[in-house]
Amino acid sequence: MFGLMQDRPLLISDLIEFAALHHGGEEIVSRTIEGPIHRYTYRQCAARARRLAKALLGLGVEKGDRIATLAWNGYRHVEIYYGISGMGAVCHTINPRLFPEQIGYIVNHAEDKYIFTDLTFVPLLEKLADQIKQVKGVVIMTDQAHMPQTQLPNVICYESLLDGVDDEFRWPLFDERTASSLCYTSGTTGNPKGVLFSHRSTVLHSYAICSKDAVALGNEETILPVVPMFHVNAWGVPYAAAMCGAKMVMPGARLDGASIYELLESEQVTIALGVPTVWMMLLAYMKENGKRLSSVQRTVIGGSAAPRSMIEAFEKEYDVRVIHAWGMTEMSPVGTVCNMKKKHKNISSEDKTKLQLKQGRAVYGVDMKIVDANGRDLPWDGRAFGNLLVRGPWITSGYFKGEGGGILDEEGWFDTGDVATIDPDGYMQITDRSKDVIKSGGEWISSIDVENSAVGCPGIAEAAVIAVPHPKWDERPLLIAVKKKDAQVTREDVLAHLKGTLAKWQLPDDVVFVDQLPHTATGKLLKTQLRDQYKNFKLPTV
Repeated sequence: MFGLMQDRPLLISDLIEFAALHHGGEEIVSRTIEGPIHRYTYRQCAARARRLAKALLGLGVEKGDRIATLAWNGYRHVEIYYGISGMGAVCHTINPRLFPEQIGYIVNHAEDKYIFTDLTFVPLLEKLADQIKQVKGVVIMTDQAHMPQTQLPNVICYESLLDGVDDEFRWPLFDERTASSLCYTSGTTGNPKGVLFSHRSTVLHSYAICSKDAVALGNEETILPVVPMFHVNAWGVPYAAAMCGAKMVMPGARLDGASIYELLESEQVTIALGVPTVWMMLLAYMKENGKRLSSVQRTVIGGSAAPRSMIEAFEKEYDVRVIHAWGMTEMSPVGTVCNMKKKHKNISSEDKTKLQLKQGRAVYGVDMKIVDANGRDLPWDGRAFGNLLVRGPWITSGYFKGEGGGILDEEGWFDTGDVATIDPDGYMQITDRSKDVIKSGGEWISSIDVENSAVGCPGIAEAAVIAVPHPKWDERPLLIAVKKKDAQVTREDVLAHLKGTLAKWQLPDDVVFVDQLPHTATGKLLKTQLRDQYKNFKLPTV
């Protein structure tokens, strides 16, 4: 027997129309590529998204066609999110920080029909034009007055495209399992692989991150997603913000500490989301210039582990609560969020910080477990660590076009590639990527633990830890560090600091200082390059 409930599909177009109807006057504020701050409302955004959908039909775009974007966080990009997916096509966000060859591969693999680009990336597309000849045209996201001189074929001005249609458009109804957006992983080996999200998965994910025990978004919030819209759809914020009618502040291309601080203060942002590298720049700017935060209450940190020093700086110096979160492209991306339970209300400051260093508890909709090398379930005791597996309604079942073959086990679990512990309260902590853990004398050393401890050393700006071969212990950790500007910190200073936080067998055998560390297109440490660079490094303990 089935229930007698209406069977309405969960569609992305309903999110923007709900925002327009119930929160029509709330603002979307953007720092534009052209320069000025732009502001308008959800009502205006919805109308322009309908115009875009109508214009796409005029260009011959059909349901299921992939339409790419190379763009920063801004109001036009939000319109494109809704216009493309709402009319039944697939919004394919491309990370412009990838190598040009990877971008060319992705465009061709996705078979993109059109590319929408910010002015910033026109030169990049000009270099790739000969590689992506199946693309029918490039829509430059600006007005006629700012259109650049370019040799790109079939160029269209975004504002002129919208000027050619009205907003009398009815969003089509279709199966909620229809593909809505496409993001490619930024893996460090092999070609990037596409993760194809659906309308259903996107709406369910939006419900989850709005919930109180997740990110707790609501109409009273002003949200600044510093995480780019080409990083797993800005962690779902453009959808969730419309669902709850929250004001959105879009930073555009300027992600330096001064520019982010200016928006936080001028727009009275209450919650901001981003990766640790962005917050390092913000904290450094505020410290150097004696700045305070007047409105920010919370910051969500994900993408890579937040070091203890960063959590303590936000909380103790600026009274901003840090919420650690974890996920991945294959998970839409949110999997866990580190909120306190009622039982933690009166715990000490030290115990609270230890808890915040964990990636948090699974949000409803995400099943999670850890297993050993033989696939056997491990206990949730906070000590046993193993491979982290997940499943749920917004977690991928396979990569676009079948790349990588079958990626789920017989029970539908997806192996994240992370090594983690889970404590009795369900708090998960990533101890390492399975490929990055250091296997030394039968013990496993977490590179993340050593890196986070090293960043807490005065004078250290960033650190990476890799395994170096050792004749007796198999592998030993090598710490590669970047000094803060004008810092005089030495190898001995770093090791002395680490002795206060790590066990003796976890201490790196050596410290090397470099001017900068290599990163992936999503800002994560590129350890494959470091391992190759230091594969013949001779440790002083050998």
